[in-house]
Amino acid sequence: MRLDVARELDSEHGLPRSSVFDTLYRSELWHDIERGIGDPDEWRAGAHRALEERAGRALPRLHQQWRAAQHVIEPNLALIRALRPPYKLSVLSNADISLRRRLEQDIGIQHLFDDIVCSAEVGMAKPDPLVFRMAAARLGVLPERCVFVDDWDQNVEAARAIGMKAIQHRVDRKDDLRAQLAELDVTPRA
Repeated sequence: MRLDVARELDSEHGLPRSSVFDTLYRSELWHDIERGIGDPDEWRAGAHRALEERAGRALPRLHQQWRAAQHVIEPNLALIRALRPPYKLSVLSNADISLRRRLEQDIGIQHLFDDIVCSAEVGMAKPDPLVFRMAAARLGVLPERCVFVDDWDQNVEAARAIGMKAIQHRVDRKDDLRAQLAELDVTPRA
């Protein structure tokens, strides 16, 4: 999520901490969008209006700047390649309907995964236990045999609640995903 970049944008524009993130992802409009309901343009426009209300002034399109700063985390991408085979890999993302296109066309990494579960496509989102069960079932793996990785503690706890092993991984804290997986005996090929 590049929370570090969001924080830099907050600071640079004199906004309270988490303003860029919260106005985009902590709204009823987002909860609809991540479940495939609603208008993505209305969501983005609403988030920008909320950001300007917090600032009390006009602002540039900071959400677009933040999204443009999102990029593949190269060490994690190398790790994903090293995990296949023998492990099955899936993306389970609370995302708007553009996720699959971005993974396929913009980033070109969809082939590294056995499945992609986009909340907007399936109509439910993390931390709903049903979406975790669906992701495991689509892989043909019991939840107890899954390791779930996410940056939000509530999603990690929700995965654990249905029997998955789970890791909270935060790039902004410089977490080492390879080491975190090793603690759960998940080891990539050399």
